[in-house]
Amino acid sequence: MDEISYEYIRGLIDGEGCFTFSTSGNYKIPTFSIGMSIRDYDLLVKVRDRLRLKNRIYKYKPWIAKDGYNRMGKAILIVRDLGQLKNIIIPLCYGKMIGHKRIQLEDWIVQIRADNRVLDSFKSLSYLYDSGYFDKNHTIFH
Repeated sequence: MDEISYEYIRGLIDGEGCFTFSTSGNYKIPTFSIGMSIRDYDLLVKVRDRLRLKNRIYKYKPWIAKDGYNRMGKAILIVRDLGQLKNIIIPLCYGKMIGHKRIQLEDWIVQIRADNRVLDSFKSLSYLYDSGYFDKNHTIFH
């Protein structure tokens, strides 16, 4: 099994990743996801394992879209765990993303703080970001 580099993973995030929110009742949970064609399931396993994430990879079956075209199944890695967002995902991306994905990450951090539906425990991500914590703690992913 070939080991993939953090730079390669950041490239996948740039093209296929998303910093977003999941909902749970009245609450919003900061969420990172990366979704790809089901044919790349094994690649997502390598990403998950390289980052030592504990999450499962969800598989979605092929479907026929409203436009009548057959769509291939999808594989999606979803991270909602505060510890993994704080210790793995943000440090991996902090100061390393360029273009739209950097803007998306920064906007996500601002939304975490600004949205009253986000649990207080997750707001710590925004406070750590503003305090410069990730300036000191993102070097683990060279």
